Amino acid sequence: YGGTQRLVQLVGKGRAMELLMTGNLIDAATALQYGLVNHVVKMEELLEKARAILSVINSKAPLAIAGCIKAANAVFDQTQNGYAIEIDTFGTLIATADAKEGAAAFMEKRKASFKGQ
Repeated sequence: YGGTQRLVQLVGKGRAMELLMTGNLIDAATALQYGLVNHVVKMEELLEKARAILSVINSKAPLAIAGCIKAANAVFDQTQNGYAIEIDTFGTLIATADAKEGAAAFMEKRKASFKGQ
């Protein structure tokens, strides 16, 4: 449940209403244009693309990634205030060792080494 609500949030009311009421299928290029997918790749390039994205994500601070997921998912939960979660998460993350490491690495012009702490 909730697909109609999420579709409106993702593509806007007009596009969502057209898709919902006509039942028309859309191609990959249109899904990309509407923001329903982030990338369109050939099937044989899919695993390589996924691994490239995962490699970038894995290079980031694990606690920050978890915080991003939590704050972004709050948008879809009417029992939570996404803004409050974002503020609380930032407040928690800014005091972590990973935040200090990220700032130090930036200032020293080197790659950060995050530990999830």
